[in-house]
Amino acid sequence: MNVINYGQLLQFVWPEIILTITALVVVAIDLLFFRRYGVRARFLAAATIGSAGCVAAILKLLLTSAQGSILDGIFLSNPLTHLVQVALLAITIVTLFLAVDSTFTDHVSEFALLLLLATTGMLFLVSSQDLLVIFISLELLSLSVYILAGFDKSSARSSEAALKYFLFGGMSAAFMLFGFSLLYGLSNSTNITHIASAIHSQPINPILIIAIVTTVIGFGFKIAAAPFHFWAPDVYQGAPLPSTAFIASGSKVASFFIFFQVLVLGFAGAEGSTSLLHFQTGWIPVLVVVSVISMLLGNLVAIAQSSLRRLLAYSAIAHAGYMLLAFVAHTQQSLAALLYYVVTYALATLGVLSVLSVTEKHLGNDTISDLAGLSRRTPFLSLCLAVFVLSLAGIPPLSGFFAKFLLFSALLAADPGSKLLLWLVIFAIGMSAVSLFYYLKILKKVYVADPPAEASNVTSPLLIRVIVGLLAGSVVILGCAPDLILEKVVRAIHASGL
Repeated sequence: MNVINYGQLLQFVWPEIILTITALVVVAIDLLFFRRYGVRARFLAAATIGSAGCVAAILKLLLTSAQGSILDGIFLSNPLTHLVQVALLAITIVTLFLAVDSTFTDHVSEFALLLLLATTGMLFLVSSQDLLVIFISLELLSLSVYILAGFDKSSARSSEAALKYFLFGGMSAAFMLFGFSLLYGLSNSTNITHIASAIHSQPINPILIIAIVTTVIGFGFKIAAAPFHFWAPDVYQGAPLPSTAFIASGSKVASFFIFFQVLVLGFAGAEGSTSLLHFQTGWIPVLVVVSVISMLLGNLVAIAQSSLRRLLAYSAIAHAGYMLLAFVAHTQQSLAALLYYVVTYALATLGVLSVLSVTEKHLGNDTISDLAGLSRRTPFLSLCLAVFVLSLAGIPPLSGFFAKFLLFSALLAADPGSKLLLWLVIFAIGMSAVSLFYYLKILKKVYVADPPAEASNVTSPLLIRVIVGLLAGSVVILGCAPDLILEKVVRAIHASGL
C-alpha cells in the first residue's frame, strides 16, 4: 500500500491550488466591494485579480524544482507539462481581459469563477497519466465551458448552443468512459503506461478495437474533429465571444496534448500500420480516416459560410485534421510540431476573435459582408486581422506556415518509405490551398470592397488594441523566429522522456 506524502502532493498541485483560491477571491471581492460599480469596472477588477492568480501560478511553475510523478502517475511534474500549463494560463489571461468590455452579462464574478475553474481542470488534465483523473479533469473543464457557452441569458442562440454542447458532450463522455472501462478490464490498471504494457503483451482483440474507437470518439468531440464536430458551428456562433475564444484556444491545447499522450503512451503496441500493402488494425488507421474527413469537410463547408464565427468553426475542424497527422507520425518530432501548431493556432484564433469583439459591437453581427471597407475604418485592427487570417492560411513568414511545414516534415520523417504518409501530406497541402479561398475572401472584403456610404470609423478600446497588437506581434515573431518556443518544447520533451 502506497503512503501518501501530502507535502510532495502539495508541491505537484500548487498551481491548481493558487488558481482555485484566486477564483474564490474574485467572487468574494466582487460580491463584497464591487456590486455597486458598473459592469466594465467589475470585469476589469475580476480580470486583474484573476490574471494576478494566473501569473502567480506561472511563476510557481517556472520556479518549481519538483519533477517526477506521485501516486503512480496520478500527478506529474516535468518540464513538458509545465510548459503546456504556462501556455494555458497565458491564454486564460488573454481571455479574462478580452471580456472586460463585454456587456453580455452582469454576473461578472460567476463568469470569472467558471473560467478559472475550467483552467484548473485543464491544468489537472495535462499533468496526469491516470484515466480516472483525466476523465474527472475533462468533466470539470467540460461542465464549466457548457455554462460559459450559455452565459448570455438574453440570447436564444447562446442557450441553444449551450444545450447542443451539453448534449453532444454528454454522449461523448459516455463513449469515453466506456472505452476507459474496457481498458481497465484489459489491464487491471488506470495508469496509461501500465495499460500499454498489458496491451503490448497480447494480440489486438475486439474489446481493444472497441476501446480504441470509443476513446477516439470521446476525444474527437473535445477537439471538434469530423464527424464529431456537430456542436462546434453553433457554439462558435452562439456563445459569448470571450467564451468562444476560450473554447477555441485553451481547451484545444489541453485536449490535443492529453489525447496524444493517451493514444501514443496508453495504446503503445496497438498502433496498426501506415502501409497500404500490409494493413494492420490499430488506432492509426482510425485517425487517418478522421483526419482526412476533418480536412475535407472543414475546408469545403467553410467556403459556403457567410458568418465569420461559423467560418472559424469549420476552419477549426480542418485544422484539427491537420493536427491529427502528428498522431499518425507519433514521434518526438511530431509531438513538438503538434504543440507548436496548436499554440500558434490558438494565438491566431484569439486574435481574430479579439478583432471580432470590436466589429460585432459596431456592426451588430459577425457577417463577413459587413466587414466591407474595414481597412479604411480601422487600419490597425484590419492589419492585425490580416496577420491572423494569413497565419491560419499558412502564409510565410507567419507562424501558421512554419507550423504546417514542421508538421508535414515530421510526418514524412516518421516513415520515409510510406506512400500513405506521402499522400496524406499531399492531400493536406491541397486542402490548405482550398482554405486560401475562404481566408482571402475575408481580406478581400476588408481591403478591396468599398465601405457603405453611411459607414463611420470603428473605434476600439485601448485594452483591445493592446491585446490585438501583442497577439499579432507574437504570430509574426514566432513565424520569423520559431525556435523561441520550439527549442524549449524539444528540450522539454527530451527532459520528460516522451
